[in-house]
Amino acid sequence: MTISKEIEEAIIESAFIKSYKKGTVLLEEGKISNECYFVIKGCIRSYYIKDGNEITTDFFTEDQSVTPSAYGKKTPSAYYLECIEDTIAGVGTPEQETEMYQKFPETESLTRVLVEAIVTKQQNSLAEFKMDSPEERYVQLQKDRPDLIQRVPQYQLASYLGVQPESLSRIRKRLNKK
Repeated sequence: MTISKEIEEAIIESAFIKSYKKGTVLLEEGKISNECYFVIKGCIRSYYIKDGNEITTDFFTEDQSVTPSAYGKKTPSAYYLECIEDTIAGVGTPEQETEMYQKFPETESLTRVLVEAIVTKQQNSLAEFKMDSPEERYVQLQKDRPDLIQRVPQYQLASYLGVQPESLSRIRKRLNKK
C-alpha cells in the first residue's frame, strides 16, 4: 500500500525515537501498556513467567512492530517485553494514533492492512508450532530468521521453540551431522 508524501512526513514527525539499553524492560506483567514500538535497530523479546520459568513467545527485530495485546485498552499486560540488545525504536501512543486518524483518515486503512498481515503471520506461526516437531521448528527458524540464532541466547531460543536448552543442543548436533 502506498502512502502520500504528506502522510509519510506526518508519521515521521509524530514518531518519537528512543534508545534502550540491553536488559531494559519495556513492559511488565500487570502493567498498563500505553506504548507501541517499531524496531529500528536491536531486538525485543516477549515472554511470560509461568511457575517461575520464562516462556519466550516472540522476538522483534529491525523493521518489525511491537504492539502489546493490551495496548491502549487500560488492561494489565499478561507478559513482559524486554530489550535483549541495545535497541532503537520508534514509540507511539494511542493519542498519537487518534490524532493521525483524525488528520489523515486514510491511515486507518493502512493500519488495518498492517494488522491483517501481522495476524496472518501469527496464525501461520501458531499453526506451524502446533504441527511441527521441535527439529522442524528449528529448521524453519534457520530458514526464516537465521539472524536470531546468532543474536539470541540459546536458552531463550529453546524456550521459543518449546524445548529445553539441552534438547536444542541435541537438535543442533543432529542437524550438523546431516
